[in-house]
Amino acid sequence: MGFYIKVVAKTGVKKESILKKSVDHFIISVKEKAERNTANDKIIAILAQYFKVQTGKVRIVNGHHHPHKLIFIDIK
Repeated sequence: MGFYIKVVAKTGVKKESILKKSVDHFIISVKEKAERNTANDKIIAILAQYFKVQTGKVRIVNGHHHPHKLIFIDIK
């Protein structure tokens, strides 16, 4: 059991942040650049902390190489 959210990723910024635009839409800014999956790993870590789940429960379904991502949060 879980739910999907849409995320717009902004990479290479000075200050990390998470902004909730609606129930299922977030804008996440991370310091890491979009290289070697480091930004995606950081986005997963931020979302896991935000939803209070383990990082293994957060999965990028679509958009691995794009700023617009579809992410599944498993809350079992």
